Amino acid sequence: MGYGLYLYGIFPYPGPRNLELVGLDQQPVHTHRIDSFTFLYSEAQQERYLASRRNLLGHERVLEQAMESGYRTLLPLRFGLIIEDWTAVEAQLIIPHAAGLKTLLERLDGQREVGIKVYWETATELESLMAEHEDLRAERDRLMGKSLSMDQVIQIGQAIDEAMGDRKQAVIKTFQDALNPLAAEVVENDPLTDTMIYNAAYLIPWDEEPAFGDRVEELDQTFDDRLRIRYNNFTAPFNFAQLDTLN
Repeated sequence: MGYGLYLYGIFPYPGPRNLELVGLDQQPVHTHRIDSFTFLYSEAQQERYLASRRNLLGHERVLEQAMESGYRTLLPLRFGLIIEDWTAVEAQLIIPHAAGLKTLLERLDGQREVGIKVYWETATELESLMAEHEDLRAERDRLMGKSLSMDQVIQIGQAIDEAMGDRKQAVIKTFQDALNPLAAEVVENDPLTDTMIYNAAYLIPWDEEPAFGDRVEELDQTFDDRLRIRYNNFTAPFNFAQLDTLN
């Protein structure tokens, strides 16, 4: 058995029967039933897997390929979960967490996760802000070339930061108003870069993704070249499968 069992996710029984997938370290992916759960796993070839881009994508690819094969109700497990044997799986996962796992699977039934990441160019937005707010522009221009006190620097800086924050929030609210009503649940995550202003995941009915995608396209046209929008219309539902004790 080597280093044990690498677990990818959990289906409600019976789950997949004839999947032909390749997992981490090019190991064949199998299924195993315990009670009302079917586990997706491969044999671990390492004691601990480094969270490299290659490994993370390999983990996600197994889950996505299983879902693409028609097994849509899938509870993804966090990357790097290795269990010694099935007795350990039952003792550490099933017995203490069966009720929570069932609740999560029921919550995910018929649903899919999609995600939005919104970026802007900060310098361009600042220029636009100054063009649109004569008072801020006049104050900035009045102080240019002068020796400023710390209080003056802080004051103008705070005024600009507040105005940029309002500008950012107006964009975010446009996305929220357009997309949130289409979702059963929404998770807003922290931005990942300085230019990312919004990062959200949505749990939506599986077959309603085309309508959601159309709404994203409308937003893209509304903002024209002002924003860069990254839309992921298919991923394992990590943001909506949080069982605290498994994290």
